[in-house]
Amino acid sequence: MNCIIVDDEEMSRSALTHLVNQVDYLQLVKACNGPMEAIDTLKKEKVDLMYLDIEMPGMTGIELLKCLDSPPLVILTTSHTEYALDAFEYNVVDYLIKPLQLPRFIKASNKANEIFENSKTNISSLDDKEYFFIRYNSVLTKIFSKDILWIEASGDYLTINTTNQKFVLHLTLKVIETKLPPNKFIRVHRSYIVAIDNITSVEDTIISINSKLIPVGALYRENFMKRLNLL
Repeated sequence: MNCIIVDDEEMSRSALTHLVNQVDYLQLVKACNGPMEAIDTLKKEKVDLMYLDIEMPGMTGIELLKCLDSPPLVILTTSHTEYALDAFEYNVVDYLIKPLQLPRFIKASNKANEIFENSKTNISSLDDKEYFFIRYNSVLTKIFSKDILWIEASGDYLTINTTNQKFVLHLTLKVIETKLPPNKFIRVHRSYIVAIDNITSVEDTIISINSKLIPVGALYRENFMKRLNLL
């Protein structure tokens, strides 16, 4: 799994580099000294995982995440705990407190690697994205995109709610979002993706689909309203 480190402190970059080098499945692409170098690296290199410091001058780690359309998996690093709630708004894999310890670092990295491997093996899709297969109860099961009502994340798992069945998978919304037709589905919350065609109504910041009420997060509201076919 290709990874980058983003931290403005040389000592922190060195410590993280040492930890990365002790994990066999991690390949360090670059240790970046700030967000701008990270953005440039993400444009040029294939990056699967980013160890991202929060407190950096000029642009924080959270602000960097806001700039990225398709960020890789992210493990945040910080010396403070008060950012935790804001951090998970961006569906990060984990949140590490400095100074980093090897056992906790390995636990977070293993979690990211599991998500990364699942993204390759649990879901396969066709180019036209009319349907995809999931590995469910050890059986490859076909799901048609048109049958999906909404997808809901809870911790490390998500539930695909279709017209006739629910499927619980050990995946992230970020992974499954890439498998869905972008003109038919939209992320409306850190925990929800909805099928636009199956929306029954929208009242203020609440979407209704088959009597299910789904909140629209503040970060997603503007884009969601643009996507609605309003008269």
